Amino acid sequence: MGSKRDADRTLGYPTRKDTEVKLPRQTRVKNKTPAPIQSTAEHLIREARDRQVSEFRPPKQEFTDSTELRDYRLRKWMEYEDLIRRMRWNTGVWIKYAQWEESVNEFNSARRVWERALEEDYRNHTLWCKYAEFEMKNKFIDRARNVWDRAVTLSPRADQLWNNYIRMEENLGNVAGARQIFERWMHWMPDHERWLSYIKFELRYNEVQRARHIFERLVQCHPYNLSAWINFADFEMKMGEVDRARNVYERAVEIFSADDHDEAEQLFVAFAEFEEMGCKETDRARCIYKFALDRIPKGRAEDLYRKFLAFEKQYGDREGIEDAIAGKMRLQYEDEARKNPMNYDTCFDYIRLEESVGNKERVREVYERAIANVPPAEEKRYWQRYIYLWINYALYEEMDAGDMERTRDVYRQCLKLIPHKKFSFAKIWLLAAQFEIRQLNLSGARQILGNAIGKAPKDKIFKKYIEMELRLCNIDRWRKLYEKYLEWSPENCYAWSKYAELEKSLDETERARTIFELAIAQPVLDLPELLWKAYIDFEISQGEYARTRALYERLLDRTKHLKVWVSYVKFEASAMSEDGGNPDTSEDLREQKKQSIQRTRRVFEEAINYYRTSVPELKEERAMLLEEWLNMESNFGELGDVSLVQTKLPKKLKKRRQIASYDGLSAGYEEYIDYLLPEESKTTNLEILEAAYNWKKQKIVSHEE
Repeated sequence: MGSKRDADRTLGYPTRKDTEVKLPRQTRVKNKTPAPIQSTAEHLIREARDRQVSEFRPPKQEFTDSTELRDYRLRKWMEYEDLIRRMRWNTGVWIKYAQWEESVNEFNSARRVWERALEEDYRNHTLWCKYAEFEMKNKFIDRARNVWDRAVTLSPRADQLWNNYIRMEENLGNVAGARQIFERWMHWMPDHERWLSYIKFELRYNEVQRARHIFERLVQCHPYNLSAWINFADFEMKMGEVDRARNVYERAVEIFSADDHDEAEQLFVAFAEFEEMGCKETDRARCIYKFALDRIPKGRAEDLYRKFLAFEKQYGDREGIEDAIAGKMRLQYEDEARKNPMNYDTCFDYIRLEESVGNKERVREVYERAIANVPPAEEKRYWQRYIYLWINYALYEEMDAGDMERTRDVYRQCLKLIPHKKFSFAKIWLLAAQFEIRQLNLSGARQILGNAIGKAPKDKIFKKYIEMELRLCNIDRWRKLYEKYLEWSPENCYAWSKYAELEKSLDETERARTIFELAIAQPVLDLPELLWKAYIDFEISQGEYARTRALYERLLDRTKHLKVWVSYVKFEASAMSEDGGNPDTSEDLREQKKQSIQRTRRVFEEAINYYRTSVPELKEERAMLLEEWLNMESNFGELGDVSLVQTKLPKKLKKRRQIASYDGLSAGYEEYIDYLLPEESKTTNLEILEAAYNWKKQKIVSHEE
């Protein structure tokens, strides 16, 4: 075995032991007590600095004769030339080369190096600055001026070159020369900050009038630079020229307001703060704020509203503060409406705000903008909030503005906009008709309601139209309306009942009966029980007991619901005579009462027989009917016979049954009430006796065996 293992190792395949990863043993700290000297970050940094190797510095070279110096210069010159030949694009090499020539006092050679460098890249501002600095350091002023002139001529947009040129002339005390350079610079129309540097230069030498003239040129050069106008006004304020400063702001307002500039808000804020803080003119500041709020779009006036609100809280009265708060809320509503124009709740809040302010034109503008956002889809659920914008608009024009023609036009436009073929709103039709009635325009109201019935008939429109004609006592009109109503909705039991009720109120009994007959003959009815009850009540009110009894029989042919049986027996119990006449004597009364009780019992017997033979599973309904019969027999007094019912009453049994869950498993048991009828109890007893007899017989047979 051992030789085989050794042989396997010689095959070159690693064993499991060879492939094991040997981790270093974890060091164990034996002594965990703190060291007597604790190392801190400061100690570590100090130790690193002490051990730092000193920087290598080449030794200073000393030349003993001219030959050695000439060899050194030749060697350095060859090195720099070689570097330039290899890295001509490197500006640092050119600068070091020129500085070395300068260090050995070879100024002409240094100039030649600078010129060669500029030939390579004359757009490099660093080369021009270093070149001019070289000339100035060695006091070649005219040559430095020549360098700066060439630099600003070749690169007139390089602000650094102009600034250094002017600083040199100013340091030399050549103020006129510096001013001349500024003038050359300003012909190139630099930005706002360069003009300000020219103005500061003039102010350093107390040239106020020149500075004012430069400001005028600045605002002409940059008329839409807000900072230029504000700096101009601040300059005039520092000089004590309040009227001039106000004139500057007024000129700026004319320019920025005419072109609707984005920075107009900041200009108005600065102007108002100037009047408020600088001149103590609060009325002027308030006028400026209001002028700005009327001119600037609401979406860009956030800072303006905030400043105006703070101003009113400090200087204004209650009315002014409320106006400012309304302006701030108006800005928020504008922003929300711009983000989501279909958010009609925001429109309602915005309109409510404007109505509280009381500006009619602004309210109408907001209404017009709100109703212009028509829902994108022709589905009623998208229009339900939108339609209230039109309703509120019309009510505002009628109640608050008092403009009746405009109100009529609002209703007309709204009805024209709604797609009545897909859906409609009965509310808007009715509001438009009611408005015409308030204006004593009855024909206009009828026309609107007629159009509503023709384009988009609804129950509510028919009901309100009929109600209006009833108040006007136009019998023929409301009859025609009911006919149209029933033609449009023949299954509406409410309409049939009300139509017959109105005919009954006019003593048109036959018309009412005919209407009821037509109604119950309809194949489909939404509430047939309501219609049958109304018909039965109508016949009872007319004293037609025979007709009523016939109606109950017809109703039982259609349905044998428990409520129908109960209603039938209650009717028979209350119907004292066939003709509805009053009895003359107590004997007649007793006789009529007996007949009524017999008819009642007959109906009960029919009902019990139906439940016993046709639907024996409806035990609970049968038990309820028997309880009702028992109560009636007890209420009949001496003419009643409770024993007739007691033998038929079922027994209540409390049973348990298993409950099944959704997945078919058992979920426990529940108790329920079951009824044991008399015929079932007899059957149960016979079954028990038969089972006992069979058991006894089986037991005797087993003993004999």
